[in-house]
Amino acid sequence: MAKASMALAELVEKGAQDDVVRELLAHVAERLMEFEVEQRTGAEYGERTADRSNSRNGYRDRLWETRAGSVDLRIPKLRRGSYLPAFLEPRRTAEKALVAVVQEAYIQGVSTRSVDELVKAMGMTGISKSQVSRLCGEIDERVNAFLTRPLEGDWPYLWIDATYVKVRQAGRIVSVAVIIAVAVNTDGVREIVGVAVGPSEAETFWLKFLRDLTRRGLRGVKLVISDAHLGLKAAIAKVFRATWQRCRVHFMRNALAYANKGQRQMVLALINTALVQETTEAAHEQWRVVADHFRTKLPKLAAFLEEAENDVLAFTGFPRAHRKQIASTNPLERLNAEIKRRTDVVGIFPNDPAIVRLVGALLLEQNDEWQLQRRYLSLEGLGAISENPTQRLSAVITG
Repeated sequence: MAKASMALAELVEKGAQDDVVRELLAHVAERLMEFEVEQRTGAEYGERTADRSNSRNGYRDRLWETRAGSVDLRIPKLRRGSYLPAFLEPRRTAEKALVAVVQEAYIQGVSTRSVDELVKAMGMTGISKSQVSRLCGEIDERVNAFLTRPLEGDWPYLWIDATYVKVRQAGRIVSVAVIIAVAVNTDGVREIVGVAVGPSEAETFWLKFLRDLTRRGLRGVKLVISDAHLGLKAAIAKVFRATWQRCRVHFMRNALAYANKGQRQMVLALINTALVQETTEAAHEQWRVVADHFRTKLPKLAAFLEEAENDVLAFTGFPRAHRKQIASTNPLERLNAEIKRRTDVVGIFPNDPAIVRLVGALLLEQNDEWQLQRRYLSLEGLGAISENPTQRLSAVITG
């Protein structure tokens, strides 16, 4: 229990500056005030009951300074007597506990016991488990709404990558893959379109994940970029009429394993000569030249190159303006690094939904930031590979 508390405290400290924590902190504070006023008045908002002992009288605004930033509070007023939320005094201890409520809701799912303990630590002993469940449910609802939202339009490029976390399953601690899917639409804008937890090598897992994306509206996929997960390639062929691009960065790591330390720079340089060719034909021709070069001294590497040729060079058949981004899963590396940083603090998750909850909240915030940035891919070539090119009207009306 001490280790769990320590991990939770670290998560609070490391996540205190994030907008998502501040936003959820405000939401949780609002709900806790509502719960407490319900107990003070003997009735819910708008409820008429003979047991009512007081009534509401509007709100007063107060700025709450927390380690997560400034939070605007609307504190309910009562017709008789005054009301101040219990969590505002003492400030530091209560604020830390309230942030912990938010984080614990992520980590422990709908386990009302641990959340209820945190609420009681704030001096709000009258909150029932049903109210705690409502609080956790409201937080879950926001994350789930993002992860299950409908997808509209065409999404020519789809990146899929995985990071691994530890979770308890049937009394054992196992490692599971957290799969993240990012796609770019025909406007050149990228979005996080899916998250799932499961075994990355199982074809049945990939089939379910990809079919869930299509049920939500993902269509028009022309290229899927990923590492060589077992089962993924077969699932792509069954769900999409799309090409598979093997992440060239992961491929390079695999290829260099066939060479000794002194040979690796040479191997890397030669393979790169094929990857930088202007045309698809030139890339394949150079790839075969490189494979032939290794056939005598590094025959296993030569065979590996021959087997992977079409999958590694798939990106060369797409618009040149997009090739840097679509040749690998590197566009997801920064996102995965942040997820790994957060999940490492948690250590061992109690269940799969807890993983999705924490990761989903981080991705929701990142997705919002992407919408405010410029296009991820240039429009050049996107219309040509889309099944339903977007019709753009001129901004100038001519006579």
